[in-house]
Amino acid sequence: MVGKALHCLCLKGLTYASTFYSNTLVNMYSQFGDIDAAWYLFDKMPQRNDASWNTMMSGFVRLAFYSEAFGLFHKMMGGDIRPNGFVIASLITACNRSQEMVNEGFQIHSLVLKCGLLYDVFVCTSLLYFYGTYGFLTEAHEIFKEMPCKNVVSWTSLMVGCSDAGQSEEVVSMYRQMRREGFECNENTFTIVISSCGMLEYEGLGYQVLGHVLKSGFEYNVSVANSLVWMFGNFGSLEESCYVFYNMEERDTISWNSMIAAFAHNSLWEEALGCFTWMRRAHDEVNAATLSSLLLTCDTVDRLKCGRAIHGLAVKFGLDLNVCLCNTLISMYSSSGSTQDAEFLFQEMPHKDLISWNSMLTCHSQQGRCMDALRLLAELLETRMSVNHVTFASALAACSSQEFLAQGKAVHALAIVAGLQDNIVVGNALVTLYGKCGLMIEAQRVFQVMPQQDIITWNALIGGHAENEEPNDALKVFCLMRRGGLPVNYITVVNVLASFSSPPDLIKKGMPIHAHIVCSGLESDEYVKNSLITMYAKCGDLNSCGSVFSSLANITSVTYNSMIAANARHGRGEDALKLFVEMYNERDDLDQFSFASAFAAAANLAILEEGQMLHALVTKLGVDLNLYVANAAMDMYGKCGEINDVIKLLPPPLDRSRLSWNILISAYARHGILEKARGTFHEMHESGMKPDHVTFVSLLSACSHKGFVDEGLAYYASMTTEFGVPPAIEHCVCMVDLLGRSGRFSEVENFIKEMPVPPNGLVWRSLLSSCRIHGNLELGNIAAQHLIELGPSDDSAYVLYSNVCATTGKWEDVESVRSHMEMSNIKKQPACSWVKLKNKVSSFGMGDQSHPQAEKIHAKLKELKKLIAEAGYVPDTSFALHDTDEEQKEHNLWSHSERIALAYALIHTPQGSSVRVYKNLRVCGDCHWVFKYVSAIVASEIILRDPYRFHHFRGGKCSCDDYW
Repeated sequence: MVGKALHCLCLKGLTYASTFYSNTLVNMYSQFGDIDAAWYLFDKMPQRNDASWNTMMSGFVRLAFYSEAFGLFHKMMGGDIRPNGFVIASLITACNRSQEMVNEGFQIHSLVLKCGLLYDVFVCTSLLYFYGTYGFLTEAHEIFKEMPCKNVVSWTSLMVGCSDAGQSEEVVSMYRQMRREGFECNENTFTIVISSCGMLEYEGLGYQVLGHVLKSGFEYNVSVANSLVWMFGNFGSLEESCYVFYNMEERDTISWNSMIAAFAHNSLWEEALGCFTWMRRAHDEVNAATLSSLLLTCDTVDRLKCGRAIHGLAVKFGLDLNVCLCNTLISMYSSSGSTQDAEFLFQEMPHKDLISWNSMLTCHSQQGRCMDALRLLAELLETRMSVNHVTFASALAACSSQEFLAQGKAVHALAIVAGLQDNIVVGNALVTLYGKCGLMIEAQRVFQVMPQQDIITWNALIGGHAENEEPNDALKVFCLMRRGGLPVNYITVVNVLASFSSPPDLIKKGMPIHAHIVCSGLESDEYVKNSLITMYAKCGDLNSCGSVFSSLANITSVTYNSMIAANARHGRGEDALKLFVEMYNERDDLDQFSFASAFAAAANLAILEEGQMLHALVTKLGVDLNLYVANAAMDMYGKCGEINDVIKLLPPPLDRSRLSWNILISAYARHGILEKARGTFHEMHESGMKPDHVTFVSLLSACSHKGFVDEGLAYYASMTTEFGVPPAIEHCVCMVDLLGRSGRFSEVENFIKEMPVPPNGLVWRSLLSSCRIHGNLELGNIAAQHLIELGPSDDSAYVLYSNVCATTGKWEDVESVRSHMEMSNIKKQPACSWVKLKNKVSSFGMGDQSHPQAEKIHAKLKELKKLIAEAGYVPDTSFALHDTDEEQKEHNLWSHSERIALAYALIHTPQGSSVRVYKNLRVCGDCHWVFKYVSAIVASEIILRDPYRFHHFRGGKCSCDDYW
């Protein structure tokens, strides 16, 4: 009202033509938000000066009429009015706020150069902020270097850009340089530097900056105090956070939010909620940032209910349409594994900013849903909204696997088109992508052409070498990094440790790195300790694993996961499951890695009931839809003989990852169902999914189990010529087994000579096993010699060769081999079979008499022997590998552990129910005949699993068709 009265007064006494007062009125109306009145006055002005145009344009910018501001600017330029620094700064502000006017910003920069306005510190500062907003940090640094004069606002603007791009290290570096050049800091400078110290967890520097704050007299500034609360919270120094907070002379909403965030960062959910309750009593305003801070504690599966409750509060407070809060909710739902909720919220948002799209992209990326992420990226690009480095980093992360390499390269090309190829965050994502896809030459090329590298870049390169099992290269990059003076952090040593996977690596590399970790003080880091556990486990030193584990004062979920995985990997499945139960009883933060390792342990032990209980638990906790967990459950069911359950869990073809396809093919191969393994392979190929190294191992294994030699040879040839998968040692082992077990020894000899990789123990062991089947003593001797050279203490070499000699009647040679084993103190791995009934595992060795029900078991064996003899069974004593009479040989055969286990299982299994027997060594041919006859007599399915495959006996027949 006062403004309108002044307007009327001007009309009466000062005439309408007064330019000064007209400009004042235009500014007044735009300040009050009445842009129509401001424009009407401007349009009616008979005479305009520079201030008139400036005032009207700044009004448009203030009220978010960015296109109108640029339209007015073009009109001004057509009137031959020279732009000044005020106009340029205002237009650049429009470009920043719109988030969609990057090209207009480039044009304004060109105009600045043309008009010689680079000397204007305000113009240059605006350009710095513009380039920082859009993530063009290289260009921002170039402008900063060319500025003839700088002030504290210039320095701070560049710092803000670096901070927004995640370059906290650069912020700290600029702060140090700024102080060396004698510039004073203002409250904004201190706020961004303190926040960067908190982000980097540079505790020492944080306290130094605090000293600078006290010296400069900014300790009572609300913004600075707020950032101190947040920084100390990131350091885990809650006492200091609380001290600053409680001693603040005044608190704004950000103060309360910072304190809540400090509690949330330290996973103190109850304290964060208590602070929120106190805030509602003492402070009127609860904003979206408040709820966003609370949501930080709800990023796990078990806190999903709390997250949903906060979502309900947002609706109650009318904040559910706030874009920033919705973005945080998307991230919360994503982190807690509730992708459907994240997608629903995203689709229902009436307004989305770039962070919304990036958050949803990250959600798909974290869940391994590459195609969904790429579809979302395509939708984003169609909106013509400006994208930034986070967009491409998230999309590249989604493509970081071999199966999506082509899509990853396409995203790389899009990043180049967008001019973001030099962005350090995008560069880091590219190094990671190519490393995970096995293209280390590409990763190194990206690394070398990057304008600058930070510690994340070096860590990504080391991680790539570790991913591709290149310990020497990983160690070389680590040494180069140290020589370059870059600080080594816990991620660096974690990646280096991950590259070591063999006993020689442990002695020559792993232990020296462990010593470096101790000297550098990183041994107390939780992630480093977990990596040490994993490294020792991969290198076969489980004793050191246990030592590191038992030395921990505070065992976290990550540590438990590492130890469970270590035991599962080395065949200690029972210990792994005991640790899982211990973790479940003591903690409430089981995650996808906990379940995946537990499923792997259950699969290796082939204990279906425990696997089913695990599946029920993941369903109860709501993580059964996690692709990582679902694949682990599928693998467990496949290795426990439940092929139908594998199929039930299988995602639809278009949603299957390569791992899902491979698990299905592997399950069919293990069960000897070649037709379905072959059909699945072709279905996989037709769906557009490219087969990989593992796919062909499973496919060739299926061919070997069925004796389909020519088909296996065709697949082996197409592997390289059609699919570009180079032959690895695993493929060669499959081919040697395929040719050898079919008796094509001349071909197998030629194959071994022409192998693209040197033959290892598995190759010679497979050949020796084939020689036992076909009684090829000469070639068996050659294979045994090679096997002994590679591992002089390997019992399998002596046992298999002894069996070859026994099969061919060379009993003197058998005795010689056994004497040599005894003299060399080489122990034969004892045969063991086991069954699981009523939650109890009963194991049996050769001729076992130790079981409490031994008499019943052997009575059952006599009964079975009589029944199958009447059905036509004749013992094949060639499988009794001792030089005794026929009666003793037959007695020895009936002492085999799998027969004892079968008899025990039949005693305690209801008539007609399936019987499951497990054996640690390959089943002998005569036992195979016995199981076939027994399955017909008892009219039950008998499932026998040995280390290589499943045998399903029904009605006197076996699923392997007597070829195994």
